[in-house]
Amino acid sequence: MCTINVLEGVVWLMRMARQVVLITGTPCVGKTSVARLLSERLNALHVNLTELAMRENLVLGRDEKRDTVVVDERRMKKVISRIVEGSEQTVIVDGHYAASVVPKKLATHVFVLRRNPVELRGFMEKAGFVGNKLWENLAAEILDVCLVEALRVYGSEKVCEIDVSGKSVNDVVTEIIEVLNGSRKCYVGVVDWLGKLEREGLLEEYLRI
Repeated sequence: MCTINVLEGVVWLMRMARQVVLITGTPCVGKTSVARLLSERLNALHVNLTELAMRENLVLGRDEKRDTVVVDERRMKKVISRIVEGSEQTVIVDGHYAASVVPKKLATHVFVLRRNPVELRGFMEKAGFVGNKLWENLAAEILDVCLVEALRVYGSEKVCEIDVSGKSVNDVVTEIIEVLNGSRKCYVGVVDWLGKLEREGLLEEYLRI
């Protein structure tokens, strides 16, 4: 009797069907780690927006107040379009501003990663986030900024929200693959950090901006 590994079969089929998958979310939710492993599993082309901006000289300057670079989004859109349209592979794009630079017509799936703000704060502080940079990014997560932007650009039919709190990268990637192959439903509205923090008496501490 012949048996097959179901997951391997699914991955093989997905490699045959070219897709453009966005992994977005607040800084430190794990976008790049998830995108890299997902790309390996699907034999896909991985495009990290930060690396692309530096490699293609798409940086206009630096926002000293927020300690971040300012990207030329108009030129970035053109570069992204050229990469996607020129690739025969599935393309995985990761970055917190992905919704601003990947045209709606090109994206097939948009995954917004979410992380419990208490857990996220630990990741951010470990990464060196302090002061306004820390509180602004925590506020963005609490107030659903990346999710709202993704829904505004791509609509609910393409957007999936995934709570990564307490999960391994492997678990998150497996969940994404299950959504892509249709064995798991795609949901929006899976977290309510504002309500959770308020119930736990932590809202004032975490929402400082």
